[in-house]
Amino acid sequence: MPRVSQDHLDARRRQILDGSRSCFARFGYEGATVRRLEEATGLSRGAIFHHFKDKESLFLALAEDDATRMADVVAEQGLVQVMRNLLDDPADGGDAPGVDWLGARLEVSRRLRTDEEFRARWAQRSEQLTAATRARLKWQRDAGNLRDDVDVDVLTAYLELVLEGLLSHLAMGLPAAHLGSVLDLVEESVRRHRGG
Repeated sequence: MPRVSQDHLDARRRQILDGSRSCFARFGYEGATVRRLEEATGLSRGAIFHHFKDKESLFLALAEDDATRMADVVAEQGLVQVMRNLLDDPADGGDAPGVDWLGARLEVSRRLRTDEEFRARWAQRSEQLTAATRARLKWQRDAGNLRDDVDVDVLTAYLELVLEGLLSHLAMGLPAAHLGSVLDLVEESVRRHRGG
């Protein structure tokens, strides 16, 4: 029997994560049935659950994958860029998380409110985004770009609250027309203002 290469296994895992992301975003956790996951990924349940123990493990892996991608964006461009990416059209072919990430992230938020066990498991993973935000803000402060009259931990909490508010706004289907300008204001509020 031929051995399957690690590249093939990684590609299959990516196929499952990408397909299941849209499924969870569209139908929510409960609505993402095994049949729907099979349709979204183009794979059988055996292939899906060969890579993931169960649906919850798949969902947590997906959420962790998204958190890693968001942490990478934060490290390079800041948390406000993550928020801008949520407003971008995912059809542009870029790496912006767009609607599918938003749907999955909203499902994470819902489960955090209603599922204590999930909340405990997720707490370990969510620290990655907070740590990346804090590190980016410290780097910006050291470079003289960030206001120095507010503690970095307070600024981190502020930006995370703005992110949660943006998620709620988008989840309610409210207009997004001026949100880019709102994010400009948020970005400006954490910058150091030079006298002149």
